This record gives sequence, structure tokens and C-alpha cells, in this order.
Amino acid sequence: MWWHRDSLWDRRLLQPAQVCDILKGVILVICYFMMHYVDYSMMYHLIRGQSVIKLYIIYNMLEVADRLFSSFGQDILDALYWTATEPKERKRAHIGVIPHFFMAVLYVFLHAILIMVQATTLNVAFNSHNKSLLTIMMSNNFVEIKGSVFKKFEKNNLFQMSNSDIKERFTNYVLLLIVCLRNMEQFSWNPDHLWVLFPDVCMVIASEIAVDIVKHAFITKFNDITADVYSEYRASLAFDLVSSRQKNAYTDYSDSVARRMGFIPLPLAVLLIRVVTSSIKVQGILSYACVILFYFGLISLKVLNSIVLLGKSCQYVKEAKMEEKLFNPPPTSMPGKPSSKSQSKCKSSQGLSMEENLSASVTSQPVHQKENVIPLLVTSSSDQFLTTPDGDEKDITQENSELKHRSSKKDLLEIDRFTICGNRID
Repeated sequence: MWWHRDSLWDRRLLQPAQVCDILKGVILVICYFMMHYVDYSMMYHLIRGQSVIKLYIIYNMLEVADRLFSSFGQDILDALYWTATEPKERKRAHIGVIPHFFMAVLYVFLHAILIMVQATTLNVAFNSHNKSLLTIMMSNNFVEIKGSVFKKFEKNNLFQMSNSDIKERFTNYVLLLIVCLRNMEQFSWNPDHLWVLFPDVCMVIASEIAVDIVKHAFITKFNDITADVYSEYRASLAFDLVSSRQKNAYTDYSDSVARRMGFIPLPLAVLLIRVVTSSIKVQGILSYACVILFYFGLISLKVLNSIVLLGKSCQYVKEAKMEEKLFNPPPTSMPGKPSSKSQSKCKSSQGLSMEENLSASVTSQPVHQKENVIPLLVTSSSDQFLTTPDGDEKDITQENSELKHRSSKKDLLEIDRFTICGNRID
């Protein structure tokens, strides 16, 4: 019970969210020092010596491996956080905190190396003379249109794809930042070289945005999904952020949104800190003072960003009229036991099946139905079709097809987040 767990945590020194933050910090520091044993220059020259086609295949394999690592790593980190924060009185049926901690350190280290190889391959593409590798890697985005546009998508599948695209675009921005830092370091921070890299960076970003726009436009067109569904997706993400700010939340407010998107920030943060510290040399008291001021500036920016995000999220939740779900979460019906609302609807209309009468979620679009007058003497579906005129029978079948086509099978807020973080590869 939640109240029992709250009473157990009141006796502890640290809250669960604080324990998770300490574990994240320790993993970050350990993996940062482990990354010093990885030679970036040797990796760069090793990748540069390969042929263009081989590098293209390697880059595609790295993208697939990154998604698999993210799915597997989320389970490792969740297991670590649970074993570290579960009550002491609970009977332990697992290997313990220390083995889970070492598994998490190993995962973050390997995933950071994987992203480092990805960034190095992108750096080789930027520094190639004829830019052929960069062109091939950009054309890989257009292959994504072919693989997804002509498939059937439900609302929930499109939500998963949108989350995956958000995570992919943010990761690409960080990879481009790493490429620019490494190149500027090699040219002694000459600002003229930045303008040489600028057109290629803009071209990569523009191609990524154009592909996402075309892909989502055709998916919504072919599957008869309105553009209003993206405001529902935004409201679902805002609901995750606001709900994690409640008193009984046992995680940081960004963790639930990151888990929804399948994004794990620890490996990316380890690599970014490693690249920044190796690219920028700090010497003298003035330089250290600037670093300290920059750090406090980042903390202030994070606080302001969290305030703005929380305010906008509350606004989106109110616009979607989802405040009641914050305090009264919808009960999940057991398989084979329909909810009370569906039972009442089944009593009023015998011709419709149990699944089609489930209540529409707050985030789904309302379906306007025609009112049918069904005789009260009808007791079975077969008698109903025997005694119903042809016009009413056609109306019932049309409503059935409309409900099957338009109603979403699951609420967006009730999707299993551990399934979503996998970001299925189609």
C-alpha cells in the first residue's frame, strides 16, 4: 500500500527521489573517469580508414543498436532505482543493490562508447572532401519515409513514433554539437572554420525536419487522423510532467517524460562532459572563476526552464480538462470484467459489443453517434436482428464500423511506459 510505503520512508534519512539522484551522480562520475581510457583520436583515424559503403552500414547498425541499448538500459536503471528505494521490511527476491549498480555502470559506459562511435562517424562524414558519406547518411532519412508512410497507424502508434522522433532529433543536435566542438578544437578555435561547418550543420538539421514533416503529413492523411491529435499528445506529455510533481511521486519530474520517449540522458551526458572537458582547456584562476559562473548560470537556466515547463504543462492540462485524472486516476479494468460505464451502455443497446462501448478517453476525439431507439422487449442479438427493420439494421452496422475505425483501443495515458521506451523498430 502507498500509505504503508510513505510511513516506511518517513523513518529514512533520504527520500526516494534523493536516493535516485545520488545514484545518478555516482554513475555519472564513475563513467566519466572510465571514458578517459577511451582514445577518441585513435577511434577517429580507425573509422576514417574505412570505405564509404562500410561506414554507411556501420552508421545504420549504430542507430539500431542505440535503440536496443535504450530499451534494455531503461530496465536496468529502473531495477536499480527500485532495489535502492524499496522498503527494508519487504522480502527481497532479487540479487541486491550492488550487482544492479555495477550493471548500470557497465551499461552507461558501453552506451556512451556507442554514441561516441556514432559522433565519430558523423565527424568523418563532415571532414570528407567530397561529402559523399554525408549525402548518403542524409538520404537515409528519406528511406525512413518509405518504411513508415504506407503502413497502417493507430493513434497510439503515431504517439510512439512522435516520441521517438523527438528523442532522435534531440540526440542528433547533441551529436552535431560534439562534432563542432571536436572540429573547433582541431583548428584552435578559429571562428572562420565555424562558418565552414555551418552550411553542413544547417543542411543536416533541415533534412531531418523536412523528412519528419513529410512523414507525419502523409501518415495522418492515409490513416484519416486529424491534426488535433498532436495537441492530445502534447497534453499527455504535460500530464506526465505535472503528475510527477505531486507529493506521492517517487521520481524526478523529467524521468517520466524521458521514459515515455525512450530517452536515457545519462550516456549522452557522460559523453558530452567528456568531450567538453577535453576540448576546452582551463588554466588560471580567472578561467576557473568563469567555469564556476557558467555552472551557476546553467543551474539558474535549469530552474527557470523547469518553472516555464511546469506552467505551460498546467495550462495544457487545463485546456484538455484532465485535472481530475491528477487526483483520481482512472481504474484499469481487469480482463473479462468490463467497467460499470460499459455495462450500463450494454444494457441500453444490445446490438453493440462490449469493446465498442468502452468510454472514450479524455485525450481521444469525441465521436458523435446517432440515437437509436431499440425496443425494450428485445432480449438477444439474434431476436433484435429479426425484429429490427432494414433501415435500423443499416444504422447499427454503420455505427459499429464508425466506432471500430475512430475509437482508440487504449487511453494514451494508460499505455505501458516500459513498452513505449522500447521504440519498436519497424
